[in-house]
Amino acid sequence: LTDIEIPDGVTHISDSIFYGCSSLTGIGISDGVTYIGNYAFYKCDGLTSIEIPAGVTCIGDYAFCSCSNLVSIHVDENNPNYSSDDRGVLFDKAKTLLIQAPAAITGPYTVPDSVTFIGDTAFTNCADLTGIAFPGTLITIGSCSFSNCSSLTDLEIPNDVTYICDRAFSSCSSLTSIEIPDSVTSIGDMAFSHCT
Repeated sequence: LTDIEIPDGVTHISDSIFYGCSSLTGIGISDGVTYIGNYAFYKCDGLTSIEIPAGVTCIGDYAFCSCSNLVSIHVDENNPNYSSDDRGVLFDKAKTLLIQAPAAITGPYTVPDSVTFIGDTAFTNCADLTGIAFPGTLITIGSCSFSNCSSLTDLEIPNDVTYICDRAFSSCSSLTSIEIPDSVTSIGDMAFSHCT
């Protein structure tokens, strides 16, 4: 499967429906779609961009995770629930929750000042991410949020972070140093496992 247009009249894209369709390079989501399910486009390695229309009110967990060539997730500015930035990163509307970075993001990335939570798997498999600048507003770094970011070399966690969740930085093989502030009260299982 290389290309698909979701027709008018379809409101739900079901869970896992395109999971692992690695040759899928084009997807058109019609304005009538309101729900994109869990794992809907997981490991669709051929996708380079996703356009989220204004009518989408719910995006499930890991919907666009591990799409290795995905450069951009763009949300219609009239969408009431979601937004994106100029690097193609997906957020909730208020940009307090960072939901998903495209796996092909390159270089360093600065998380917006409004973000308090980096979601589970948000940067998983972003192999060309070389640096991350966290805002002072950040409280939680979610599970597997930076796992397999193999080009990430050092980290400075800001002072208000409380939680670093399970496997948050697992398999960050180039990571050489990390500064953890006094504010951190919980570090999850295997948070820094396989950081060789």
